Amino acid sequence: MRAGKTRRFRRGLAAALGAAAAVYVLPILIVVMNSFKTNSAVKTAPFAWPSGESFAGWANYLKGLTFGSYPFLRSAAYSLLITLLSTALILLCTSMAAWYLVRVDSRLCRAVYALLLFSMVVPFQMVMFTLSKTADSLGLNTPWTIPVVYLGFGAGLASFLFTGFIRALPTEVEEAAALDGCGSAGTFFRVVLPMLRPTMISVGILEIMWIWNDYLLPYLTLDRTKYMTIPIHIQYLQGSYGAVDLGAVMALIVLSIFPVVVFYLSCQKYIIKGVAAGAVKG
Repeated sequence: MRAGKTRRFRRGLAAALGAAAAVYVLPILIVVMNSFKTNSAVKTAPFAWPSGESFAGWANYLKGLTFGSYPFLRSAAYSLLITLLSTALILLCTSMAAWYLVRVDSRLCRAVYALLLFSMVVPFQMVMFTLSKTADSLGLNTPWTIPVVYLGFGAGLASFLFTGFIRALPTEVEEAAALDGCGSAGTFFRVVLPMLRPTMISVGILEIMWIWNDYLLPYLTLDRTKYMTIPIHIQYLQGSYGAVDLGAVMALIVLSIFPVVVFYLSCQKYIIKGVAAGAVKG
C-alpha cells in the first residue's frame, strides 16, 4: 500500500516538474520559432507557426550577421574575450583569497569575509551610476580592463563557495608540503589548487553564464562607440527612424543563447557537485 502511494507521489512530482520545465522552455521555443518568420509575421502573429508567406528561412540570420556597420562577429569576439578573462581572474583571485581567509582566520580575515558576503546582497542599482564614473576615470571601459569590474561583483559568491570547500580540506597535506620546503605560493598551486577542481569548475560555469549574458554592466562601462558585446549589439539592431526588424533580433538572440545553453547542459553535473561541496561540507 505504501509502495503504491510512493509511486503515485513520484508520478505526480514528475508531472509537476515536467509542467514547470515546459513553462521555462516555452519562451525559448517561441524565440526560435519567430527567428524563421518575417518581421510583419512576428508583430501580428508571434505565437503562430511559420508557414507560407510568414516563413523567412535563414534570411533573418543572414541579415542579423551583416546588418549595420558594426559586425556581429566582432561583438561575439568581445563577449568571448570578456567572459574568458573575467572568469579566469575571478577564479584565480577568489580561490587564493578564500584559502588565505580560511587558514589565517584572524579578525581582519573574518571582517573581509563578512564584507564579501555583504557584497552579494547589495543591489547593482545602488552602485551603477558611481561605477560608470569610476570606470571611466580609471580606464576600465575596455574589454581588456572590464574584467576588474567583474571581479568586484563576482567575488562574493565565488569566495563563499571556495571558502566552504576549503574548510573541509585536511591541513595535513599542506603541512607536509611546508615541511618539504614548499612556500605559500607553491603550497597553493601544487597542493590546494588541484583539490579545488570540483568547486573551480562549478564556479567557472556559473560565472561564464552570468558574464556572457550580462547586459547592464558592459552597457554602463564600455565605450559603446568602439566596443559592443552581444546583448548591446542586439539592442542597437535598428534601421532608419528607429525601426526594429524583430525577425533579425530573434535570430541573433538564438545565436547568443545557443552556446551558453549547450555549455550549461553539458556541464550542469559539475555545478551540482561543486555547489554541494562548497555549501554542505564543513
